[in-house]
Amino acid sequence: MELFDKQKEAVGQGERTLLVYVELPTNRHIHNGRDEFLELAKSSGLNVIKDLKVTRNNAKAKYFIGSGKVEELTELVKELELDLVIFSSELSPSQERNLEKDLECQVMDRTGLILDIFSLRASSFEGKLQVELAQLRHLSTRLVRGWTHLERQKGGIGLRGPGETQLETDKRLIAVRIKNISKRLEKVHKQRDLGRKSRLKNALPMIALAGYTNAGKSTLFNYITKAEVFANDQLFATLDSTIRRVILPASGEAVIADTVGFIQNLPHDLVAAFKSTLEETRQANVLLHIVDAADEYKIEKIEQVQVIISDIEADKVPSILVMNKIDCLDNLSPRLDRDENGRIFRVWISAHTGDGIEFLYQALAEQLSGMMTRAKIQIDVKSAYIRSEIHNIGYIHNEKVDDFGQWVLEINVTHHYLFKLLSLKGVTLLWEQKTQ
Repeated sequence: MELFDKQKEAVGQGERTLLVYVELPTNRHIHNGRDEFLELAKSSGLNVIKDLKVTRNNAKAKYFIGSGKVEELTELVKELELDLVIFSSELSPSQERNLEKDLECQVMDRTGLILDIFSLRASSFEGKLQVELAQLRHLSTRLVRGWTHLERQKGGIGLRGPGETQLETDKRLIAVRIKNISKRLEKVHKQRDLGRKSRLKNALPMIALAGYTNAGKSTLFNYITKAEVFANDQLFATLDSTIRRVILPASGEAVIADTVGFIQNLPHDLVAAFKSTLEETRQANVLLHIVDAADEYKIEKIEQVQVIISDIEADKVPSILVMNKIDCLDNLSPRLDRDENGRIFRVWISAHTGDGIEFLYQALAEQLSGMMTRAKIQIDVKSAYIRSEIHNIGYIHNEKVDDFGQWVLEINVTHHYLFKLLSLKGVTLLWEQKTQ
């Protein structure tokens, strides 16, 4: 891959950067677009020297922006000694090439920037493969940029004849690499599918966390699972999907998945590359849509996430809005909200402090009620310790000690957990009734 490694041009740390936010009629309704663009650049470790806003009614074919603005940018690049110019809008390969020629520095668009951030943050084997696949797909359309030797034909001993241009060689090598990565990902995906089928077979409830990047998904995941997934106050702090088994109050054993954060206009190559990871969202029994309640643009971000959820065909999964970070707001107490049918559709919590988590557990218990069963069990004297576990995991409707000193409990638990209880020594099923 040495032939095109220098074309990948990952953003270097601390490069002197100019950001150009282009406002078009299609994105004027996005009030936080410019701020988010700046935050993306900072998340990549760039040294942002200046950011400009350019308003246009339409995109120009040659530069995307007008030639007059290009001349202005050229002067800025020289004056500020800039290394990199990043545009908020997606540029075509020819526009990127034309801009680089005139500005005499590296040019990239928002898609390239997001890909670079993903390459910095991916840590698992699968995550790294997914990001590289997305990068190569993006790169394959931009091979001509920055090369001066692409028109030369190979020649010499053993290479006589029509030959192959350097561009054709690089395209072929990238196609081979994409094919190899796709095969390796397919194996990883099959392993993931086996785990998913096993959970379905065991009737184990699946809960997926989704939401805008930096909404607090990983913080909530860590609180519920007692895990130590990396969480930080930055965009795309974590990329790798993490799955844990948990014991939830009133619901019992379940599986919870933390997925990659969404962002407006998430690059299609990334959505395609992370398709298997996002499959956890589609297959979930409950989708927790995590929202930063303290974000002034939360309504727009909720809408953006719902668009992506629809794109990955997860919009049929029952969802609960989890309004997180209420500790950042004044005079707002934890609570839950019900719709006109009495269903909990929104919960207000703080994953950082744990305030309101009991409301979230209640919402999950009600949402998973279709996977619950009501049963009457008998626990012998020697196995009485199981009763305390059930108190922590399931809901006990009634309990008493019979004439022989055995506990008799009417409980509400998941089918999976009841099956697990009955496999324990000293537990006998008296009757079972599936919850409607």
